[in-house]
Amino acid sequence: MRPWCATANWTPRAEGLRGNPKRAKGAAPAAGWPDPLPLFPLRLVLFPGALLGLKVFEARYLDLVADCLRTRQPFGVVCLQAGAEVGGQAVALEATGTLAHIEEADAEQAGILRLRCHGGQRFRLRGQAQRRDNGLWVAPVEPLADDPPRLPGVAMLATVTALAEAIRKLRGLQRTPFAEPYRLDDAGWVANRWCELLPVPLAAKQKLMELEDPVLRLSLVDGFLRDKKVVVG
Repeated sequence: MRPWCATANWTPRAEGLRGNPKRAKGAAPAAGWPDPLPLFPLRLVLFPGALLGLKVFEARYLDLVADCLRTRQPFGVVCLQAGAEVGGQAVALEATGTLAHIEEADAEQAGILRLRCHGGQRFRLRGQAQRRDNGLWVAPVEPLADDPPRLPGVAMLATVTALAEAIRKLRGLQRTPFAEPYRLDDAGWVANRWCELLPVPLAAKQKLMELEDPVLRLSLVDGFLRDKKVVVG
């Protein structure tokens, strides 16, 4: 979708922003996760709870999807720091990504799949990503803790209301960029949905996704929206 805010070169600043997200308690890798985890590098940051549509046509990713559908397991989405989504050139990957769970897979035509996925739990690479002979990236990973449930602060209610209004208008246009239920009483959910919409650099979105404090994430988003006069009051 085309965001309505003006594009800006924005990097969130806050104490602890460069800190590492907390690890989820338990063994690494998590039970039920592939080990190593297959990776799908993309020029985007996938947030937990986000919808993700993919058009898959490269053989390595068609094989990946077939394996995920057969085993009912997710794959990992990591943002590309450098390099391209397709082809064989060298790439640089972010160290933190998000699981993608396949909800629907449709064969558009021979050799092309359309996927509908949703973002799950975040993870951190535990070692160097390796490229297999077929070109698929894999890496050992450790799960990161989900956002704790936190209510948005009173000072950020205007930002919550603005998101609710945006959802209402988009639904009126038969556009549904977010999966239901709409958890407008959850600071992390509201922050993540705004992060999907904001036209900010991928590096900024990556730092926001990595933040372990959902209220801090929402506060940074709130500040940006007020600077751009998207939210007033």
